[in-house]
Amino acid sequence: MAAISILLVAGLLTALAYALRLAHSHLWVPHRLERRLHRQGIRGPPRRLISANEADYGALLAAALSAPLASFHHDIVGRATPHYREWPARYGRPFVFWLGPRPHLVVSGPEVAKAVLTDSTGAFSKADSRGGSNPLTWQLIGEGLLGLTGEKWAHHRRVIAPAFNMERVKGWIPEISAITSSMLDKWEVQGETRAEFEIDVNTEFHSLSADIISCVAFGSSYEEGKRVFQLQEEQIKLVILALRTIYIPGFRFIPTKKNRRWHSLNQEIRNSLRKLIEINGRKCEDSKNLLGLMLSASKIDNKLKMGIEEIIDECKTFYFAGKETTANLLTWATLMLALHREWQDKARDEVLQACGKYEHPNAENLSSLKIVNMVLKETLRLYPPAMILNRIVTRDVELGILNIPAGTQLNLPIVEIHHDSDIWGAKAEEFDPSRFADGKSYHLGAYFPFGIGPTICVGQNLAMVEAKLVLAMVLQRFAFDVSPNYVHAPMLGMTLQPQYGAQVLVRRV
Repeated sequence: MAAISILLVAGLLTALAYALRLAHSHLWVPHRLERRLHRQGIRGPPRRLISANEADYGALLAAALSAPLASFHHDIVGRATPHYREWPARYGRPFVFWLGPRPHLVVSGPEVAKAVLTDSTGAFSKADSRGGSNPLTWQLIGEGLLGLTGEKWAHHRRVIAPAFNMERVKGWIPEISAITSSMLDKWEVQGETRAEFEIDVNTEFHSLSADIISCVAFGSSYEEGKRVFQLQEEQIKLVILALRTIYIPGFRFIPTKKNRRWHSLNQEIRNSLRKLIEINGRKCEDSKNLLGLMLSASKIDNKLKMGIEEIIDECKTFYFAGKETTANLLTWATLMLALHREWQDKARDEVLQACGKYEHPNAENLSSLKIVNMVLKETLRLYPPAMILNRIVTRDVELGILNIPAGTQLNLPIVEIHHDSDIWGAKAEEFDPSRFADGKSYHLGAYFPFGIGPTICVGQNLAMVEAKLVLAMVLQRFAFDVSPNYVHAPMLGMTLQPQYGAQVLVRRV
């Protein structure tokens, strides 16, 4: 009886300690941070005790996504990120909103972006993927480069970065062009019986990018990794749903149907990747692609050593990010050229002059495609794949006239800065690739589709070379217009994408 009483007391004390920790992190800390921000005149939607502003955010997003834009224009901020329009109009700038117990302070402007993203003092840390308002979202990328912070992030970055240096990326051009040619051959077959036919380029480019990242980074094929991509697509839908609903701390441990599916998805993805690593590992070690570099690091006994579970996490990250970023860039660039035919003609003339009609572009003539490069840069300005960058303030810090308390999450709205008329002029919402003609440059914090500073996207070289090569090969063989079936509805999921696909009318040239 005494033993049972001791266990009961111990259990009650444990529960009390947990309740006190929960009250401290979810009640006292938010209250203290909110007071400090309010004293500086920083306002936002009223914070509810349990749900914070998650219901408000979800309602704004649902309303924005309920109808497409009235016409094909590029003023997309209000639809894709409606809180960046609605809340500053009500509460001024900067403004704050709350997801869970953490304040999200929205700060903007090139100087602020530069100061935060290039900081070398450690005052602004990457947001740990496990520290978000809903920890279930962490499972999508695991402990890969996108979600890591601190020393572990630096360790992984040192191993991975050499896989994407420009010389190695140039060496992958023949493989990328062969995979792209196979896709375009299928388009040619469709054009044999019809002068003009419709293609959803969003679907096509996602399959293409999946095949390319499988080949150049992991030494496999899309078919081998197809199951991983399918599972990640389902996982992305669950992540988006989780981000738009209120999360109750500890709820993920309750064996609901959705939670069980979360767990099984994660396990199946990890098991599938483990098998792919076993199948392709030996040939990759000699090729020095991403998987080869990580496997080599798993066999050394120093600070660069990587374990198999770490390698699986990085494979998850690059299967997701390597596909999504480039596929969406190609989708929006194709839609831009379909809408703005004068730039499509200029870009095609440049490609034909530099590469001819029948030869695949190579590293040398790709570098001469200035107009194609301008088109891609302007597309990234108007339709950046990642619309927001987040940083956690690790200590009390001065940022301009603001005194920002430790624990605040800073939101840097890339899309808003990229569309700012004070930076880009009165025609900021117009598609004008000449903004990026040779010799023209902008403030470091005014244009950063891949980030800036030490955490700049490690796959930037691959994304840009791949996009330039694929777009050039499409222009060699096809002309395209926006289909009457296309509905302009940019939507922020995990990346910026067309909600209803991207239908274009294609014909051979």
